[in-house]
Amino acid sequence: MKLTMLLATACAVMASAPSAPAHAEYPDRPIRLLVGYAPGGPVDTTARVFARYLTDKLGQSVVVENRSGASGMIALDATAKAAPDGYILAFAASPPLTMSPHVQQSKLFDPRADFSPIGLIVDYTNVLLVGPQAPVKTVQDLIAYAKANPGSVSFGSAGNGASNHLSAELLKQQSGAPMMHVPYRGNAPAMTDVISGRITFMYDITSTAIPFIKSGNARALAVTSKARNPELPDVPTMIESGLKDYEVVGWYALLGPARLPKDVSARLVKALNDVEADPAFRKTMVDGGYTLNNGDAEALRRRIEREYQLWGDVVKKANITSN
Repeated sequence: MKLTMLLATACAVMASAPSAPAHAEYPDRPIRLLVGYAPGGPVDTTARVFARYLTDKLGQSVVVENRSGASGMIALDATAKAAPDGYILAFAASPPLTMSPHVQQSKLFDPRADFSPIGLIVDYTNVLLVGPQAPVKTVQDLIAYAKANPGSVSFGSAGNGASNHLSAELLKQQSGAPMMHVPYRGNAPAMTDVISGRITFMYDITSTAIPFIKSGNARALAVTSKARNPELPDVPTMIESGLKDYEVVGWYALLGPARLPKDVSARLVKALNDVEADPAFRKTMVDGGYTLNNGDAEALRRRIEREYQLWGDVVKKANITSN
């Protein structure tokens, strides 16, 4: 009888005790989206648009946090070292993952092992631009002119090891044409000198190149993607221009720290694909010269691996360093 009463009392106590709180469903607090560049540039502005749509799809605030430095690698390093809980993510441009580690000879992180790829967001194409007075009309004209006039063809970039620097180095390596690199502190001053004729050409991202092309201040010889860009339908690709192995496409992607839980990764992949499917987001990106991608973690992983190898080879052959 005593035992029965004790058991009944214990059951009553257990029934009246508050149950342990269930694990909160991700996300239950704001997410920080790290960007490796200063406010106002193309990566930052695109990240802020993306963050607004991701906020809507996740039902939780996504706050952009700029951590510039080391050619965009500071933000990625902070992401790699963050707790793998999904509350610190990176809006990553491709150069700090595939180019800058080689140029900087950085040991901050391993792009192939220290992240959980969530998915690609958009691709962007570079455009080979010359000034209106340049004596060339095609890529083959440029190559022939450089070979016939050694030391006369120069190209600008946003700095030693920048993506447009390496794009031109790839052109040099594939064409065998002598071309001189002139580094600048950003794309804007380089573009000024292309327009004036102080340097022969440069590569620039489509979204910022289009206004110069439309105004007649610069001429587009080719785009670096495999297919023509919808915003520049009359401009051939580098492949169409005779360089059959030339394809350079930059991209923005969403990454988390390595060992991100599967349920968190799955939630982020779904939200990313929901953003990509949003008509308003799609229009904003296409109008800016971007090509929409998809939230495919494995595709992103393969792309990092492939391009890390490609640009490592280019940097080594060109003997490029950050100094």
